[in-house]
Amino acid sequence: MALPVWQAPSDPRPLSGGITNLNVRLTDRGRDYVVRVGGDIPEHQVMRFNELACHRAAQAIGLTPAVVHAEHGILAMDFVEGRTLDAANVRDAAMLARIVPLLRQLHDQGRAALRGPVLMFWVFHIVNDYAATLRAGGSAHVPALDTLLQAATDLERAIGPVDVVLGHNDLLPANLIDAGDRLWLIDWDYGGLNSPLFDLAGLASNAELPEDGEREMLAQYLGAAPDAALWRRYVAMKCASLLRETMWSMVSELHSTLDFDYGAYTAENRARFDAALSEFKGL
Repeated sequence: MALPVWQAPSDPRPLSGGITNLNVRLTDRGRDYVVRVGGDIPEHQVMRFNELACHRAAQAIGLTPAVVHAEHGILAMDFVEGRTLDAANVRDAAMLARIVPLLRQLHDQGRAALRGPVLMFWVFHIVNDYAATLRAGGSAHVPALDTLLQAATDLERAIGPVDVVLGHNDLLPANLIDAGDRLWLIDWDYGGLNSPLFDLAGLASNAELPEDGEREMLAQYLGAAPDAALWRRYVAMKCASLLRETMWSMVSELHSTLDFDYGAYTAENRARFDAALSEFKGL
């Protein structure tokens, strides 16, 4: 409420849903804004300078609400009215057909709009770093790490060389807002340079798309149905996305102070990773 950008701030109220930061909605001079409150989270490689750079690049190409003020640990932006999506929304064919062009625009235009230093979001580096953090912290999950890291090595080899684009890298359904006439993509904590396959795989895994939905998503994105080689690379990246989410939650069990059941989230994502890995091995 004391930020210098406001003239007559009023009616602050917390918004639910954040699991890496706190979000507050407030009104100033008849307009509503959202303020994201949260510092760097080194154990998750979340650096707020990077979030701001990725957010501003996405803003420049019209994908995310405008930033009105930023300082360390604080990001204030326009509030947008709309419906936060859930997994069932994303699985709807008509909605998926609206989401895919959004990702295509991000991947085609976002990198050119970046300014200043930004991070590379390479899932296999992150998984290795998470493993070191878990070992150092004496996590109960340490006995599983050798198996998980071997799987990561196999998946990285299967994915092979990649194109590099600006990725969102955290495509939970709740990070998409349907404003009726358009979609907004929000929350750039994990934004950074990455393969476009990661966003596609993350969207599919987080929404639990069935295989026909995944193939349609890829066909819309690519303009043609994926061949067997690309499908295998995509499934490998989906496994990597689920592995990273699993290990993100394992690390959060050690370090997060937010009120969230990370233990249950770890178990849920580990089960989904195991299922996806079985699919990959069958290809």
